Amino acid sequence: MRTLLLFLTLCGTAFSADWNGYERLDFTVNDKASYVIKPKQAAPGNPWIWRTEFFGHEPQADLALLAKGFHVAYTNMQNQYGAPIAIEHMAAFHDAMIKDHALSAKVVLEGFSRGGLFALNYAATHPDRVACLYIDAPVCDFKSWPAGFGQGKGSPTDWQRCKAIYGFASDDDAKAYKLNPIDHLQALAAAKVPILSVVGDADQVVPLAENSAILKERYAALGGPMEMIVKPGVDHHPHSLKDPAPIVEFIVKHTLK
Repeated sequence: MRTLLLFLTLCGTAFSADWNGYERLDFTVNDKASYVIKPKQAAPGNPWIWRTEFFGHEPQADLALLAKGFHVAYTNMQNQYGAPIAIEHMAAFHDAMIKDHALSAKVVLEGFSRGGLFALNYAATHPDRVACLYIDAPVCDFKSWPAGFGQGKGSPTDWQRCKAIYGFASDDDAKAYKLNPIDHLQALAAAKVPILSVVGDADQVVPLAENSAILKERYAALGGPMEMIVKPGVDHHPHSLKDPAPIVEFIVKHTLK
């Protein structure tokens, strides 16, 4: 059976599976494994939330939103670190969600950890297609992670892959890059796209001071609305909140009108 499902996925044929009691529709976009989880009853306007990385990890907010009629979506972009090639694929995936699944033209982007790079870069490039962002212990600057140029230890293996996917010949090229999330917030702020960041103030992997704190300071200076939920004494894990109500309330406020 698993061989058959793999064959169908590689051929781009959609098939259904189960995810926490909800129907999961599997398919491909640009040959990348993708899926959408369908609520029992869709909310008006077919709202959806798009987990950009680590699908299924700490899913309490996703499950709560499914219960409220949101679809939950994912497409595999591993090891692309929010690079332009990933943003191009994200646009194609977004188009497919609207055309093939009749979902809302505006999406909620959900960026866990390195998924913050995808969520923030896509939103900055396509602010008109984003209802709001929920980012969680997010990487907002690749110089912090995976490069490790600041307080964090970084990840040398990921940094080499990151430089390759962006086309940087050297660390100096990366440092000079102007489209890192914290460096190109103007269009996102002009569109007043709301951002919620859930962070631990003891994060040693993605330090708060180098990521969400800088993001909030710069976004607010540009007039962009951003909220932070800071978890005292919490490191990079666990993500999310045991009770996701504040996250869900933020998302519902900016989508269901």
